[in-house]
Amino acid sequence: AILAAYMPEQMTDAEIVAEVQAAVAQTGAAGPQDMGKVMGVLKPKLAGRADMTAVSAQVKAALAK
Repeated sequence: AILAAYMPEQMTDAEIVAEVQAAVAQTGAAGPQDMGKVMGVLKPKLAGRADMTAVSAQVKAALAK
C-alpha cells in the first residue's frame, strides 16, 4: 500500500487502446507479423504505466482486424 504512492499511475484500458492505435498507425503495421514493431514502439512509452500483457493483447487484437 505504501509503495503505491510512489508508483506511476496505471493507465486505463481506453488509454492503452488509444496508445496501441497510435503505434499501429505510426509503424504502418498491417498484420500480426508486425506485432514486434508495434511493441517496440510501445514498450519504452508504457513500461511501468501499463500491464504489458494487457498491452500485448490489445496489439494482437488491433492487428487481427
